Amino acid sequence: MIKVGFVTCVQLGYSCMEAIYEVGGKLDLAISLLDNQAKSKSGRIYLDSFCNSKGIPLLKASHVNNPEVIQSIKDAQLDWLFIIGWSQIASQEVLEAPKRGVLGMHPTLLPTGRGRAAIPWAILKGLSKTGVTLFKLDSGVDTGPVVDQIEIALDNQVDANILYQEVDAAHISLIKKVIPSLMADDLVLKEQDESLATEWPGRKPEDGLIDLTGSVFDAHRMVRALTRPYPGAFYFVDGIKVVVWKAVISKSRLSDRTINFYDGQLQILEYELINVK
Repeated sequence: MIKVGFVTCVQLGYSCMEAIYEVGGKLDLAISLLDNQAKSKSGRIYLDSFCNSKGIPLLKASHVNNPEVIQSIKDAQLDWLFIIGWSQIASQEVLEAPKRGVLGMHPTLLPTGRGRAAIPWAILKGLSKTGVTLFKLDSGVDTGPVVDQIEIALDNQVDANILYQEVDAAHISLIKKVIPSLMADDLVLKEQDESLATEWPGRKPEDGLIDLTGSVFDAHRMVRALTRPYPGAFYFVDGIKVVVWKAVISKSRLSDRTINFYDGQLQILEYELINVK
């Protein structure tokens, strides 16, 4: 029988754990952070009740690379270990601890978009589609062989908040799709085509500055890409930082705040003023 473990400390990972049981799978080990860690982390959850109800051994550790974590994986004789919703990078020892390997998710259609800030970049680049990839982790960054993918269609109205929710839903759908094959020991892994690989760099809050001399379409794209849960696109007026959370391209006056570009008007519908003087 295939034995599976799961590492997470956030709601998305917990939802994926639930999805495993919804399609008839089971877990033989769960690993999470110590209770006093990452209390302010967005979506931080605790696995105690779920693990107790399902009879899943639960280990809490300060870091996924701790010796006790590696030993617990080996003691449980895991075939596969999922790491989803976890910011710590797994060491080579962790990657080699399960018999068949470690599986992770990346919110692009690998090999496109290896790296950081996948949701903002998908919108900023004006892609027609993105998605979520389940793949086997290796020593590279998002370079391991692919198990499966789910596509997400994009249009010129989608924003980061909507795409974030669609990416979360795709994680759960992909888990449900793959678990039956995983439990039957029938997974087929496909190496990524390096000739198609692209890497997206990390982004900083200051990268959200709107170019007031540029195109209204670029500005609108930036607003959509950086809205909540991200830091927001912004510009300055008389020492005031205007963070734009929602805007539309329109010739009609829809709000009390409008930016005129050479090729159109951006009507700002939701914004926040920050005094930086």
